[in-house]
Formats: sequence, C-alpha cells, structure tokens
Amino acid sequence: MDAEAEAELLARCRRGEQAAWDQLLDVHYPAVWRFVYQLAHEFTPEDAEEICQETFLAAVRHMARFRGHCRVQTWLFQIAINKARDYRARRLAAKRGGSAKPVSLQARDPETGLGPDPASTAPGPDEVLVSAEQAALISRALDELGAPCRELVQLRYFADLSYGEIARALNLNVKTVSSRLSRCLDALEQIMRRLSADGQTAAVPVQH
Repeated sequence: MDAEAEAELLARCRRGEQAAWDQLLDVHYPAVWRFVYQLAHEFTPEDAEEICQETFLAAVRHMARFRGHCRVQTWLFQIAINKARDYRARRLAAKRGGSAKPVSLQARDPETGLGPDPASTAPGPDEVLVSAEQAALISRALDELGAPCRELVQLRYFADLSYGEIARALNLNVKTVSSRLSRCLDALEQIMRRLSADGQTAAVPVQH
C-alpha cells in the first residue's frame, strides 16, 4: 500500500468506518502476527494471536493521535514489541507464583511505541534463524544482550525495515542506527560464541 492510499485508509479509520478498520486488519494482521511469533522462541501460535489482539486494540484506542511519523506497520510493530514484553513478563510472574502486576521496564508512549534507550530481552537475526536450536541460542543471547539492541535487531531482521525506517521509528539518525546495529551484532556474536563454548549449541556466525 502506497503512502497516499495508507493516509486515506487512516483518515477513514479515524472517522470510525468499520470497513476501513477491517481493511487495516486484513492488510497488517498477518505481518504483525509473524513478527510477534518470532519475538520469543517460547511463544506459541495462540500466544501470538493474543498479543496481536492486544496490539490492534491499542492501535484502535490511539489511532486518533497517530500522525504518520512512520509507516503504520512500523508503528504496529512498536506496539507489538511492548505488548509481547508485557505478556511475557506476566507469564513469567505467573510461573513464579507472583501476584503483583508486572510493570514494563521501558515506559513508552502508547501512541508511537517509542521510548528511551535502556535494557530488555528477545531473539534475533535473519540468516542465523535456520533451525529451532539456533533460534533458541539467539533468544538466549539476546536475553543477555538486552535493549536497545533488542529493538534494533528485531526491527531490522524480523520486520525487515530499512535503516531509514528504523531511524524514523526510533527518532534516531541513520548513521546512529547503522553504528549501533553494528555494535549490537558484534556483541551478540560474542555472547553466542560464549554460549556455544559452554556447550549450548554449535557456533553460529552473525551476519552484519
């Protein structure tokens, strides 16, 4: 969908046209579902479905404030990252028997999904994801690596966004995105080599 068609669709959504919301869902739901399903190796299709529903409900609530600072799909991915993080935190808390409501480590604007640059968790890059064993290794490595590297790797390799799109989504310039991503991949490779040396699985090179 080109920018003009997307802008018109958003305008119809803001006017409350049900057909427009149905079209938005048809266009973006499959990509958001695939993105969510890859965010953590333990997510099941049912988990991805629930997180997607939370993502699109949040989009409905905040659509009036979305002003086209990035592509709609990028905005939805950012919301999905936050919803997936909170979903995972709730499940981990439940497994530990905790009754307290988990709070996201990164306070983000629900309209844009953007926020500061601190620390988090998740899985990773493109060519490396060639087996379930390697996917699990990457997930463990990114759990150690944390954010903002997590967001950069997810947006670049899972969402397949360009450097320019990532820069707009995270309010960074393109050179900053490039240099940070390079450092993140270097650090990720070192963690993966250590995990491999510890007998987790075979070494897997990270492609820059």
